[in-house]
Amino acid sequence: MDAHDLGRVFDEVAELYDRVRPGYPPELFRELAALTGAEDGAAVLEVGSGTGLATRSLAARGYDVTAIEPGPELAAIARQRLGNVCLESATFEEWDDRGRRFDLIVAASSWHWVDPSVGWPRAHDLLRPGGWMALLGHVVVRRPGEPEVYAETADLHERFAPGNPGWRHPPLEAEVRATDHGWGSVEDPGALFGPPTVRRHETVQWFDGSGFADLLRSNSLYRKLDPDVREPLLDAVAERIRTRMDDRAARRYLSVLRVGPRQTVRP
Repeated sequence: MDAHDLGRVFDEVAELYDRVRPGYPPELFRELAALTGAEDGAAVLEVGSGTGLATRSLAARGYDVTAIEPGPELAAIARQRLGNVCLESATFEEWDDRGRRFDLIVAASSWHWVDPSVGWPRAHDLLRPGGWMALLGHVVVRRPGEPEVYAETADLHERFAPGNPGWRHPPLEAEVRATDHGWGSVEDPGALFGPPTVRRHETVQWFDGSGFADLLRSNSLYRKLDPDVREPLLDAVAERIRTRMDDRAARRYLSVLRVGPRQTVRP
């Protein structure tokens, strides 16, 4: 399954995705405006808007938002909520820009699904001189001494899906703060964009066992499992949370904003 196909699996569980996935702290959007100078009426392109978790905050700041979302079910939920936002169905690589240009491009937990050999040059071309690129995302973290779901369920993961390289403890929050710089886990854009400014804020969600299992059902690592493996695994995870964690589990994140300026690139 390639990145495009895997990214589209969220469309299979659009309502669940909208219900369980974390939103973005308001502070990130205030910092986005302050760092980029984007004012009311700025032309903003959002890549991979999903159900509109970030789009709503962009529109609320008065930006003229054009959103791109390839998943029809995700887009349908977004259209119910976004009012006058222009939402178009396409991947970023295939989208017809019709000559439009933007002051700011935003990708919220979506840029890693874009082919970097196409995405970065196209983002540069779509931005006006003086424009900005912004990536928003969540990094799952843990704190020393705090009960953590994977630590309590590692044996279940190995029992139902042994050897999966994705099974691992989340990194410690302090380690992420110390090492998570630049554009993060996506490919670097090189000379197309200047070094990004990075801002981080804490986000935490609390779930009972069933709710945490639903959160994992919205995660690509679990979506790509065969349902005959995924569902027994997640049922066992939910039961473990109920019996060992008093039916209350935290999902802790650093919500991260990365903002870099468009550079003038000479041939």
